[in-house]
Amino acid sequence: MNHAPPSAAAAAAHGRTPKKAALASWIGSALEYYDFAVYGTAAALVLNHLFFPAETSPGVAILLSMGTVGVAYVVRPLGALIMGPLGDRFGRKFVLMLTLFMMGAGTFAVGCLPTYDQAGLLAPALLVLCRVIQGLSASGEQASAISVSLEHANEHQRAFTTSWTLQGTQFGTLLATAVFIPFTLVLTEEQLFSWGWRVPFWLSAVVVVVAYMIRRHLEEPPAFEQARAELPGEKPATPLALMFKYHKTAVARVAAAAMINTVNVVFLVWSLSFATSVVGLDRSTMLWVSVTANAVALLMIPVAAMVADRIGRKPVFIAGALGAAVMMYPYLAAVHAGNWMLIFVLGAIMSGFFYSMANGIWPSFYAEMFPTRVRVTGLALGTQIGFAVSGGFAPVLASSLAGAEGDNWLGVAGFVTAACLISVVAALTAKETKDKTLGDIDDLHTTRTEAIALARLDQSAKASSV
Repeated sequence: MNHAPPSAAAAAAHGRTPKKAALASWIGSALEYYDFAVYGTAAALVLNHLFFPAETSPGVAILLSMGTVGVAYVVRPLGALIMGPLGDRFGRKFVLMLTLFMMGAGTFAVGCLPTYDQAGLLAPALLVLCRVIQGLSASGEQASAISVSLEHANEHQRAFTTSWTLQGTQFGTLLATAVFIPFTLVLTEEQLFSWGWRVPFWLSAVVVVVAYMIRRHLEEPPAFEQARAELPGEKPATPLALMFKYHKTAVARVAAAAMINTVNVVFLVWSLSFATSVVGLDRSTMLWVSVTANAVALLMIPVAAMVADRIGRKPVFIAGALGAAVMMYPYLAAVHAGNWMLIFVLGAIMSGFFYSMANGIWPSFYAEMFPTRVRVTGLALGTQIGFAVSGGFAPVLASSLAGAEGDNWLGVAGFVTAACLISVVAALTAKETKDKTLGDIDDLHTTRTEAIALARLDQSAKASSV
C-alpha cells in the first residue's frame, strides 16, 4: 500500500484509534468480501454449467446463474433490518464478528455442494440457501466497519479513514478474481469443472481465522459509547424505531445513491459472462482485466477520499458516477469487438478510475447522513436496498436487455447510465458535511421533534428507575 492509514496520535487523548480502526476495517472487509465476490466470479465462469440442466441453452444458463448472484443482494435489506439495529444497540464490533462467521460458513459450504448431475434440483436449491446466508452477512459487514472507521477518525480525515473499508472490499474483490487465474491456466477444463472451482471457496476457512485474530482487538468508538449512554432505556427508543420515524428520507437518499453499484455488478459479473460465453474471449485474460482495474482502484480510492476531505464529498461522488456512465459504452464496445488493448485500458479507466472516485468516498458520504445513534441501522438499510436493486436485478436485467443472443451491449450500457443518473440526482439532494464534526452531524440530522421525543423518553426512563 502506498498510503498509510491516518495516525492515531492526535486522537489518543479522547479515545479514538483511527489507525487501528482503519486497519481492522481494511483487512476484515478484504477477507469478508473475498468470500462474497468469489461467488460472482465462479457464477460467471463455471456455476452456470454445473448447477443447471445440461440441456439449458447458454443464454438461459447465464440468466439463471446471474439470478443466484442476485439472490444475495435481494435478501440484504432483510439482513440490514436485523444487523443494523444490532450494531447500534450492542456494538459495531459485535456485528463485525457475527457477520464474519456467517460469511465464512456460507462460502465454505458452497465448495462442498453437489452439482446438478449429482443431486438434481437439490443442487441449485442449496446454492441459493448458501447465497442467502452470504447476503444476510454482507448486509451488516460494511455498515458496521464504516461506522467504526468514521467514529474513530480524526475530524478532518473522515473520508480518508473510512475509504480503507472500501479499499479492503476492492482488494477482496481483486483477490477473488485473481484466485481463479491459476486454475483456469493450469487445470484442464475437466479438472476445473470437477474439483478446481471448489478450492477458492474452501479457502474461506483461512479467511475466517485471520479476520477473527485481527478484529477481536478492536474497541468500540467513543462516539458510539456516548450515544449509547445517552439513549433512553425504554424500548420505543430502539435504533430501528428512531430510524423509521425520523430518518426515512436519508435512507431513501442513500438507497438511490447506492445505485452506483450497478457499474460494478455489470463490470465484474455480466461483462465477464458476455465476454467469455457470447464473444468467446479467453477466460483467464478477461480475469486479468478485472485484476488490472481493481489494482488501479486500490490506488484511486484513497486519493479520491483525500480530495473529498478537501473539496467535499458531493463533487467527487458525482464526477465518478458520471464518468463511469460515459465510459461504460466504449468499454462494452471494446469487449464486443474483442480488442484486448482497449478492453484493458477502458476497463481500468471506467472501473478503476471513475467508479472508484464514487466508490472511495461513499462510506463517509452516506454515513454522515445519519446521527451516531442510528448510523449502522440507517446506513445498512439504505445501502442494502440500493445494492438489492442494483446487485439483485442488474445481472438479470442486463442479461435480459442483451437479448436472446446476449450481444445487445448497447442496451446494457444504457441501463448502467440510467442507474448512474439516479445516483447523481440523489447525491445532489444531500447536504455537504466535510467541514462538520461528528457532533455537528448529530445535531444537523436531529430534528426538533426527535430531540423532544428523546428527552421525554429519557425523563420517563429516569422516573421509572426511581
